[in-house]
Amino acid sequence: MLTPYQKDNIRESFALAAPNADQVAVHFYARLFANDPSLRPLFAHTDMAGQRKALMQTLAVVVASLDKLDTLVPAVQALGRRHAGYGVRDEDYETVGATLLQTFEDLLGDAFTRDVREAWTAAYGLLAGIMRDAAATVEREAVAAA
Repeated sequence: MLTPYQKDNIRESFALAAPNADQVAVHFYARLFANDPSLRPLFAHTDMAGQRKALMQTLAVVVASLDKLDTLVPAVQALGRRHAGYGVRDEDYETVGATLLQTFEDLLGDAFTRDVREAWTAAYGLLAGIMRDAAATVEREAVAAA
């Protein structure tokens, strides 16, 4: 779980980024595709403006729910199952996490301290773990059904 200090770091850093939500999301996806061009085809038929908005809305919900993350588990599991259906691989979660950190570091500059990085790393790790587990369940069920 996240400590109160980590939650405060996440809230404060997100409050700095949120007013520039579209810029944050544009930067994130540009970096994501630069970090791993093989991910671009996953978005070939995606409305990227809508995708950017969804990313920032999802982050806003997570930040608003830091004191009750357990209430997000069913939605995060469903997101993991959907991502499995889109072709997201387990290793892609590492790329996305690193890209999220890079994006905040790029855009927040000195405000993206070591403590802020550690807080976001912990939060992302927790949620990505839930998504990965849900995706693995989908894969096991597909293999069992075959």
